[in-house]
Formats: sequence, C-alpha cells, structure tokens
Amino acid sequence: MSATPARTASSGLITGSGASERRLPWYHLLLTAAIAIVLAAIVLVLFNSFSIGGLVVLGYVLHLVIGYGYSRIREGRRWANDRFATLLVFGAFAVAMIPLISLLWEVLHRGLGKLISPYPGYFWSADMAGVVGGMVSGGIAHAIVGTLLITLGASIISVPIGLLTAIFLVEYARYGALRVLGRGITFLVDVMTGIPSIVAGLFGLALFITITNDPGIRIGLMGSVALSVLMIPTVVRSSEEMLRLVPLELREAAYGLGVPKWLTIMKVVLRTSIAGLTTGVTLAIARVIGETAPLLLTVGALPMMNGNLFSGRMQTLPTFINSQYRSGNAVCNSDAITNPITHMQYACSTTINYDRAWAAALTLILMVMILNIVARLVSRLFAPKLGR
Repeated sequence: MSATPARTASSGLITGSGASERRLPWYHLLLTAAIAIVLAAIVLVLFNSFSIGGLVVLGYVLHLVIGYGYSRIREGRRWANDRFATLLVFGAFAVAMIPLISLLWEVLHRGLGKLISPYPGYFWSADMAGVVGGMVSGGIAHAIVGTLLITLGASIISVPIGLLTAIFLVEYARYGALRVLGRGITFLVDVMTGIPSIVAGLFGLALFITITNDPGIRIGLMGSVALSVLMIPTVVRSSEEMLRLVPLELREAAYGLGVPKWLTIMKVVLRTSIAGLTTGVTLAIARVIGETAPLLLTVGALPMMNGNLFSGRMQTLPTFINSQYRSGNAVCNSDAITNPITHMQYACSTTINYDRAWAAALTLILMVMILNIVARLVSRLFAPKLGR
C-alpha cells in the first residue's frame, strides 16, 4: 500500500510517495500584493502620473509577475501556475465589478440627496403639475405609476405567449412537421432578440394608427405592446432552457401512471422549473423596464398623473429621466418661483433638472432590485422541496 500524503504542522510541507511539495499559507498572497502596490506607486510617482486607476492596473500586473515568481521559487511550477490562474480569475471578477460599483456609486451620490430632501418620500408622492423653471419642487409619482402599469401590461401580454411558445418547442416540437415548425419559430425568436428597441416602438405606433386611423394617438397600451415585442423573445429563450433542464425521467414516471401529457406539463414540468421560469420572467421585465425609445414614440409624456392604460398620454421613468437631463441647467431670475396651480412659492435651483434625473434613475434601480428580490422569494416558495 502506498503511503498517505501528510502535512507537517510547522512548515506546511506535503509529503508522500517519495515526493514533497510545499503549499504556502493564503496570507502570502497578501504579502505579494502589498509589495506590488508599493512598487506600482513608486513607479507612478517617478513618472509623475500617479492615479488610483493607474495604481490598481499596474499593481495588479506587478502582482501577477511577483506572485508567480514567488510561488515558483517557494512552491514549484505546478502550484505557481495554479496561483497565476487564480489571480487571473480574481482579476477578471474585479474588472467586471468595477463598472457596476462605479455606476451604483455615481447614482447614489447624485440621486440620494433629492430623494431625502426636503421631505423623505415627497419626491415619490408628487407629480410635475405646475412645476416650471428651476422650481425646487415636483416629483415622479406619475412616472412610477406609468412605469408599473405599462410594464404590467407588457408582462400580461408577453409571459403567456412566451411560456406557451417555450412549452410547444420543448414538449411538442420533437418529430415530423411540428419539429420543422419548431425550428422556424426558434429562428424567428432569435431574429426578434436582435430587434432594436426603436423598431419595436415603430411597430406599436404603426399598429395602433392602423387600427384607430388616428395619427396622433398616444396611450399606455401602445407602450405595453411595444415592450412586449422586446419581452417575448427573452421569455421564450429563458423558459425554453429551464424546461429542458427538467429530467425526462419525471415525465416518463407521470406517463407511466397514466397522467395525460397536458397535466404532466402543468403538475410536473412547470412545478419543477418554477424557480428558473420566475427568474427568466424577472430578467425579461428588467430588460424592458428601462427602455426609452419605444415609449417616446408610443406613450409620449405627461406632467400629471394618469392611471388609465387605454386613454391619454402617460409618463414613465425612462422618459422622465430623458426629458429632465435633456433640459440641462435651469435659469433662475429670482430666488423664489410661484407654482401657477397651487400658488405656493419654492426656491430656485439651476441644477434641479439634473437632480431629478439622477433621483429618478436611482428609483428605477431600486424598482429592479425589488423585482429581483420578489422573484427570489417566489422561486424559493414554489420550488420543489428536495428533502423532508
């Protein structure tokens, strides 16, 4: 029998079968990282080009070199390659996180102040009726309601169509003519995935103008239809992948008990994949909730509250952000401005349009986060239990 490899307590040496290897403790990586950062700072200072970004990039490159060389000397070639690959993976993760963290920090930094001043919740409960110039007033209640209603309408249209299409592709389009039809549907879904959002808006606009013969029609339902064009392919592809993950043995067990195919799909396939289906629908909603171009063409803008999808223009958060940021700096001819509707006086600020835009962007991010949390809770609640 061969000897079992053993690690000595004092030196971390792994021995066994006539071979010996030394694995260094994890904190040696911190030591090489500190050396790399110090060397990077010295190099940048000598070349008079010191910056945080340059320090991070150069420090990471030096850490790859120093960490690999140090590990090669102390641990050997095999473990040095392992260290190098580990550092590359962590570096790729850090690079992927930099834009996300930077975006979140920028939105929080610029938008949080407007949300909590002058009164917490006021920005979420007021609309823009009577707000002119640089008036430090107004809110996004009408935009929040419009966004939720239009997205809800798009989901009501898209989710049943997308889910039923995915069921057809996975459960029925397997043999004969149905398989040929399934390939055609898959091709069309792939084409729809790449449709620009402005084209979806034009489709919704042309559809309702053709139906109503009114070139000036702008209603919330038009926005829901336009967004559903963008949602359907996402729902189909994500649902299709989740349904294919359901083991075939579960279907065969149900068929063996005499359960009809449609009931097997309802009670076995969908119940088993409910967690993934919920996540896919949430991703589809997050895909369209921030679209601006289709809503500019189909819904327009309205500074007041409108909760009717079937009548009149509506305001949404993406179009609100676009209009406020495009307005730029306001002009303040006096210290106070009077609201022509409420006759109340408010202070004037030249940057209020940018403040509203960033606060609305932060609100939109919070809405997407809440949707993801709800999806996680739903998937956890309805997912099949794996143990007693």
